[in-house]
Amino acid sequence: MKKFFEIISNIWKIEELRNRILMTLGLLLVYRFGAQVVLPGIDTSQLAALSSQTETGILGILNAFTGGAFANASVFALGIMPYISASIVVQLMGIAVPYLQKLDKEGESGRKTKNQITRWLTIGISIVQAPAYLYSLGALGVPDSAFLLGKGLGFIVPSVIILVTGCVFAMWLGEKITDKGIGNGISLLIMIGIIATMPQAFVQEAITRWDGNGGPMLILVEVILWFVVILASVLLVMATRRIPVQYARRSASGGYEKNIMGSRQYIPLKLNASGVMPIIFAQAIMFAPGLLGRTFNDTAIGQWMEVQFQDIFGLAYNILFALLIIIFTYFYTAITVPTNKMADDLKRSGGFIPGIRPGKETGSFLDKIMSLITLPGSIFLAFLAVLPAIVVKLMDIQAGWALFYGGTSLLIMVGVAIDTVQQVNAYLLNRHYDGLMKTGKNRKVA
Repeated sequence: MKKFFEIISNIWKIEELRNRILMTLGLLLVYRFGAQVVLPGIDTSQLAALSSQTETGILGILNAFTGGAFANASVFALGIMPYISASIVVQLMGIAVPYLQKLDKEGESGRKTKNQITRWLTIGISIVQAPAYLYSLGALGVPDSAFLLGKGLGFIVPSVIILVTGCVFAMWLGEKITDKGIGNGISLLIMIGIIATMPQAFVQEAITRWDGNGGPMLILVEVILWFVVILASVLLVMATRRIPVQYARRSASGGYEKNIMGSRQYIPLKLNASGVMPIIFAQAIMFAPGLLGRTFNDTAIGQWMEVQFQDIFGLAYNILFALLIIIFTYFYTAITVPTNKMADDLKRSGGFIPGIRPGKETGSFLDKIMSLITLPGSIFLAFLAVLPAIVVKLMDIQAGWALFYGGTSLLIMVGVAIDTVQQVNAYLLNRHYDGLMKTGKNRKVA
């Protein structure tokens, strides 16, 4: 404990790091405040039905990502999800659109142009999603009397403008956190939204258990299991396969000496190079079976699909969900890990993998290794994604608390926390202090 307070003290001593942390906390506070501001013209006392509809299921996941803003009919009801959707679209279009491929090769200027395209696409997506959200409020149980100004254009048009502006403002907050704060701003906004719903979910679960459904001992077992799952998620995020690389050492005469005195380094290939993107892709597609079931509910197959794929904790839903995650893990890894480019860059820098010819053979070797390590990574990722359904069925855990036992929510929290800690750690080590991820005596230089 003394060591912990010493590290906190060291963090506070670094002025730049202190200012960045305070800036991050301030902008996150602004985001959380905005999530509680309800759209003008809506009676907040009549939103109970909307809250109950968004406690479980896919809407519950969406509400968690927005930090409860979706259920509050808040000005941030769309959250940062339109930006995430736009980023995914731009990334996938980069495979087929030559213009976007050209931007990737232009360095910083190309990145700025690509970011600007993503911003404009975010506005376009939010313009479509905003009226859809407003018209869906009635279907989600919000009575007509809750709309104080009615549902005419006098309410819809200003509300759409406010929702789109809220989404753009949230995007701006995320980018400002990235530039002026600590950590990835967009990811932090999602994480803080997820964490905001966690205390309520745990309290509800604890009350249920305490009243006779297992007692304090089962609550303790659930908490221990939760920490074990977090540990497994950390291992998944951090696990890498290191490929040894040896670089030729330039001699005094200008030639290269390929011997044991050359510097040896590694190419770290991540076990889960795709992050949470396969889960997000799969989750988006899982809307389709239930929609098809409702469309053809006059047939036996349609009725079966409607029932099975509306329950996110059901067997059929999770089997298909897991298979899609494994498929998308391979797909996303293939488009985000350019093994041929890695081989070319290695060849240009005078590096080689011992026993493997530089160039095409190195690319094939790296591609083979990625395929081999992606299989256990994708299976582990699929298992974590369906773990909430498993604990609901086996331990009778409430749906709201079960969502934190795996899936997108937990992996986002773990990934963002690790990334932020690593950035803080880099500041500490650069100032010759002990880092958050390293033990030992204070290494401050006198």
